[in-house]
Amino acid sequence: MVIRRFKNEDSAELADAIAKTLRTTNSKDYSPEYIENDISFLTAEKLIERSVWTNFYVACDDNKIIGCGAIGPYWNKEDESSLFTIFVLPEYQGKGIGRKIIESLEQDEYFLRAKRIEIPASITAVDFYRKMGYDYKNGIAELDEEQLYRLEKFR
Repeated sequence: MVIRRFKNEDSAELADAIAKTLRTTNSKDYSPEYIENDISFLTAEKLIERSVWTNFYVACDDNKIIGCGAIGPYWNKEDESSLFTIFVLPEYQGKGIGRKIIESLEQDEYFLRAKRIEIPASITAVDFYRKMGYDYKNGIAELDEEQLYRLEKFR
């Protein structure tokens, strides 16, 4: 497995991988309507747009995209960043790939310059991120209006 920077030509395959992951893994925690709404914001075109303002990475097994993750500034702040779009295909989950994606993001310039890193975490992924050292923002362990937990890590 290798983790490399996202290229525009990855967008269609990555959008399909994200949709599969949401429909499979996240379906135990979210309604089909919620998931399809998320997928509508993670199309190939929108992933390319996201790659303009984040440092976006893909995890590959040979030539197959099996996961991804992005990091970017938190509301244009120099000392705060956010993690976004972290997914691992269902058949590759539980094999340390998500951990490697997070570790790669935590070596990125946006992470290294930040004092605080935030992540909007799904119900499905909150326990994973907590194992990676992220905790509830301001100690609030409640879902927000987007049905996400807000987690953060300080450096």
